Amino acid sequence: MTKKRWEEINNQNDIDKLMRLFGGFHDSCIKELYMWTDHYVNEDLSMSVSANRDHRVRLFLQRQNTDPTAIEFIFDELVQLFVNPSPENYDSIIYGATFFHRDGLFYWANDSEWNPDEPYKFSNINWICSKKVKWREVSDWTGKTLRYGPRDDLK
Repeated sequence: MTKKRWEEINNQNDIDKLMRLFGGFHDSCIKELYMWTDHYVNEDLSMSVSANRDHRVRLFLQRQNTDPTAIEFIFDELVQLFVNPSPENYDSIIYGATFFHRDGLFYWANDSEWNPDEPYKFSNINWICSKKVKWREVSDWTGKTLRYGPRDDLK
């Protein structure tokens, strides 16, 4: 398992560096996505819920290039998550991504032309908006092995 440290993304300059490092997400794909909260049900069936924005998303991407070949994000204090799987007989290749910081929020989408202000923002694009983002290289995670989900009961 990877031992790379997490890198905080604080501003557009940090985003621009990552976009250059990962080639603008050209020829990449979303391998896995996992969302969790601080909500839970206790053994006595009482529920514990947070009043804070406690949704988080881990996003694992791989690409057809090296240095790095794979990265992982954590989007913290999630504002919006929109997932739209590719239809049957279509690929899920990312040819370019949008990633920017505006008004205290980070936006990432798997399309280089995506804009959250346009009416088509809920079309066939996968996108995430959060208050905090960090990432790390996980190039030793290439391949089809699942990193977040179950491995024994999929079939």
